[in-house]
Amino acid sequence: MTVRLRGRSLRTRLLFFIGVTLAFVCAAMAVTTILAQHKYLLGNLDDRVSNAVARSQGGAGLHPEHDTDLGFLKESGQPAGTLAARLAADGTLLTAQVVAQDVAPQDLTPAQRSALAGIRADGRMHTRSVPGLGTYRITAIGGTGDNGVRVLTGLPMDDVQNMIRGLVVVEAVVAAVALTVAGCVCAFVVRRELRPLGRVAATAVEVSRAPLGRGEVVGLTRVPERDTDPGSEAGQVGAALNRVIDHVESSLVERQAGEERMRRFLADASHELRTPLASIAGYAELMNRGTQRIEPALAWRRVSAESARMTGLVEDLLLLARLDEGRPLRSGEVDLAAVVAESVWDARAAGEGHNWQLALLLDAPALVSGDEARLRQVVANLLANARVHTGVGTTVTASVEATDDRCVIRVRDNGPGIPPALLPSVFERFTRADASRARANPHEGGAGLGLAIAAAIVSAHGGRLDVTSEPGHTEFTIELPLTGTELPTIDTVSAPSVPSVPTVPSISV
Repeated sequence: MTVRLRGRSLRTRLLFFIGVTLAFVCAAMAVTTILAQHKYLLGNLDDRVSNAVARSQGGAGLHPEHDTDLGFLKESGQPAGTLAARLAADGTLLTAQVVAQDVAPQDLTPAQRSALAGIRADGRMHTRSVPGLGTYRITAIGGTGDNGVRVLTGLPMDDVQNMIRGLVVVEAVVAAVALTVAGCVCAFVVRRELRPLGRVAATAVEVSRAPLGRGEVVGLTRVPERDTDPGSEAGQVGAALNRVIDHVESSLVERQAGEERMRRFLADASHELRTPLASIAGYAELMNRGTQRIEPALAWRRVSAESARMTGLVEDLLLLARLDEGRPLRSGEVDLAAVVAESVWDARAAGEGHNWQLALLLDAPALVSGDEARLRQVVANLLANARVHTGVGTTVTASVEATDDRCVIRVRDNGPGIPPALLPSVFERFTRADASRARANPHEGGAGLGLAIAAAIVSAHGGRLDVTSEPGHTEFTIELPLTGTELPTIDTVSAPSVPSVPTVPSISV
């Protein structure tokens, strides 16, 4: 039965098990009622039989011993069907008669007398089936010895049996009606209560039919709010399904955004690679023809420059791939104060139109464990970002702070700021702000990998890179854990080919 019901709907299974349970309960109640009623009626009949046998013994005592006369049966008050007999000391029947309706008592036939054989005068109740008369409840009493008066009396059980049969019919009819009504009510209630679950299933089917593999995926159907009540099981399923749909939709939107960024990046990277490749091919063709329109030295310089540009882009992509794979970086002790000071000096050489400042706010050595070249690349990327995306005359300040367990590098400028719409995705790959922030040179700029590389490198060192921006104030913050190595406090930071820089709150370089 379980196997057959396994493929059925939940509604069918609920109705089946509820119906079986109600039928079992009704049957148990009917059987209990019938048994209790049968016991009560049989006890009442036994009392009547006991009274009747007592009256029979009193009537028989008025006659001589061993008298076979049953004249007491002719007395008024004896119900029709009453059976009486005189017994000998050994229990054999001396005489036996039954009261008939409106006629004198009738003697029992030999077959009927044989049905009464074996009943002793001990007062115990017996149930015997007497041929032609039906089922009787019989008892016998009498004195001890040969001189006692022994009588047997029985009353028919037709009334008890008829009442029990009627009770069975009534119980069966009532149970059938009750089960029918209960089944209809249960079917209505189950259908009504499962209706929210059906709507949840319909929503899931509709979402499953949506083309999720391609194109823009927004506006997926949600389970109605009325079917998301956490107080019910169907509501819990509906709320959970809505959360799943939200996750799916957000993941698909993120996937689509990533695909759009990838397409944009491929277009940008292809454009940037096509230009140097075209230049290299052109110069190579000119040198191959041996034309005098261009000097070989100039051609070689241009080929080298374009080759270096392509190499930088490829190396950036390779670095991001390695960081994604979790490849370990070189580890060594790095003095961040020296790294920042040298990077500021390099930035000044590249952007003389900006006002570059360095602030070393150090109460302890700014020493961390990591890859010095990569950390230098992070600082250089942030300074280059400030230089490229701000106008001439912008003040760019790089500061280094050291606490008990962390080192903080801040790069801030007073340029136009990052547009609020771009701020949440500024560290994502292939994000470009060419049209949003003014550049000193509109031809400068990369493929939108600089900040993504910086964030990946800082994360690989166990640190964090954040940004806050508003017009007139943009600040990038790098937090890195210190090595904890006790070294003398750094008072000066050296930069190549420049005098040492004193540790002061803010200096211009």
